[in-house]
Amino acid sequence: MIYTHNNNELTIENLGETVKLKGFVAKKRDLGNLVFIDLRDQEGITQLAFYNENQLKEETLSIKNEYVIAIEGVVAERSSKNPNMTTGDIEIDVKKLDVLSTAKQPPMMVQDDTDALEDTRLKYRYLDLRRPYLKNIMKTRHLITKTVRDFLNEEDFLDFETPMLTKSTPEGARDYIVPSRNHKGNFYALPQSPQLFKQLLMISGFERYYQIAKCFRDEDLRSDRQPEFTQIDIEMSFVEQDDVLDVSERMIKRVMKAVKGIDVKTPFPRMTYAEAMRKYGTDKPDTRFEMFLTNLDEVFTDTEFKVFASTLKNGGSIQAINVEGGATTYSRKKIDALTNEVKKYGAKGLAWVKKDDGELSGPTIKFFSDNEIQALDTTLNMQNGDIAFIVADRLKVTRSALAFLRNHIAKALNLYDDNTFDFHWVVDWPMFEYDAEDERFYALHHPFTRAHDAHKDRLKDAPDKALAYGYDLVVQGQELGGGSLRIHDLAMQSDVFSVLGMDEASQQSQFGFLLDALQYGTPPHGGIAFGLDRLVMILTGTKNIRDVIAFPKTASAHCLLTEAPSPVSNAQLEELGLIKKTRDE
Repeated sequence: MIYTHNNNELTIENLGETVKLKGFVAKKRDLGNLVFIDLRDQEGITQLAFYNENQLKEETLSIKNEYVIAIEGVVAERSSKNPNMTTGDIEIDVKKLDVLSTAKQPPMMVQDDTDALEDTRLKYRYLDLRRPYLKNIMKTRHLITKTVRDFLNEEDFLDFETPMLTKSTPEGARDYIVPSRNHKGNFYALPQSPQLFKQLLMISGFERYYQIAKCFRDEDLRSDRQPEFTQIDIEMSFVEQDDVLDVSERMIKRVMKAVKGIDVKTPFPRMTYAEAMRKYGTDKPDTRFEMFLTNLDEVFTDTEFKVFASTLKNGGSIQAINVEGGATTYSRKKIDALTNEVKKYGAKGLAWVKKDDGELSGPTIKFFSDNEIQALDTTLNMQNGDIAFIVADRLKVTRSALAFLRNHIAKALNLYDDNTFDFHWVVDWPMFEYDAEDERFYALHHPFTRAHDAHKDRLKDAPDKALAYGYDLVVQGQELGGGSLRIHDLAMQSDVFSVLGMDEASQQSQFGFLLDALQYGTPPHGGIAFGLDRLVMILTGTKNIRDVIAFPKTASAHCLLTEAPSPVSNAQLEELGLIKKTRDE
């Protein structure tokens, strides 16, 4: 089939030309003496006109929405123009009409303002994807990946594919497990990332690797998570941290220019992990507004207020955020709602004080001494009309609760612009985080992250104080990418595994292939992985990850389109050496 134009191309400059178009019937309007059809393809819409004298007008009577048609006609000027459409000045006087495919009445309106429920849209995803809104998102996704590939190819990176069926390893989210028919009783795992394979490629002598990589994690889902997701995965040999950050910044700069037409300023600002936690309470701070966390431990060192005194005695922390001009915004009812929200982060409660006419007031003020009130006012630098929210708990809980509160309030008060992109790095991550319940250390990035040169010895005597060459790229309060310099010597890798509670037998069983490879000469290397789905979300402004994936799952990891996951036959299970058991067995 030969067509001359897409449905977003024809303008007043094409008047009188004979053209051939194809597409879906987006809308038909029968006005009696003429019929209009909006013809839609993946690029846009063109209006077709069938006037009374046109013999083809009768044929349009049987045509319905979503029919697939092809036409030939002459470009004419519209009598009633539409300035909101690229093709709004013209219409096509149709001379030939072919119906290529008929269509049932769709179960949803195929238009941007559809009122279909999300479950309906996901079940009929092929109809949902016809909507211009989603089409534009998918085209933006393509532009992002094309720009990334072009940039990395120019930088002499090689595009690799790494295995989808691999070994299940610990220290991450739950794996998706695949049983083996040829090796009954054994299982593959779908990769959570290509991490180990890209490191092995560096050991193999390939110095610059990239991959648009599909990854899988069997974890609880949120609005910005899916069980399968895509990473822009990068690894480089013979580099230091600045080299990886530089390539990353220049790639993001290219993407922002191509997609948004924005020249972002590089290099991006950097802050340490410790600074991010201290000022923002989170390792992915939104820097488009201030409202920093303020430590009040010294203010209440000798307090007689039992809640605060108990917190400090047990090693906790008292911290606050000051909402400038927020005193009149937050009523008791709204404060109660905020209290319920911070409790979801483990906080036992939420204290608050307001300042009016130079005086602090609030339910807890009566428990504070005059010196404490004065110190609180000074430390928070409160002005008339301000309100401060205070959380007293374990440090991790205090920071988590206030980090949430800070973002929640900023959104409610419109303290930032969604079109502002505050790219910045969070660097110098701790190597490990201690879990008191499990009584063990966990890697804060992953177990293959290299310790700072000055902190190597801490791996054995003070692992909780060891810093890593780890770095995250953050924008708009979201982690866009994360990476590190990798361990390239066997001794450090064994030390890290030991800190994580793995004896030599476990190390060999789970990571023997990596430990063996490290003995054959390993160049210093490092890399980063960017969440492609999240990048598309940020640049298109959608808050739902399902909008940026062609065929997504629901929040319960169910594909409504194909009805996966679904049962398999007993014969298939028998081939795999598996037996289906009921809950009671």
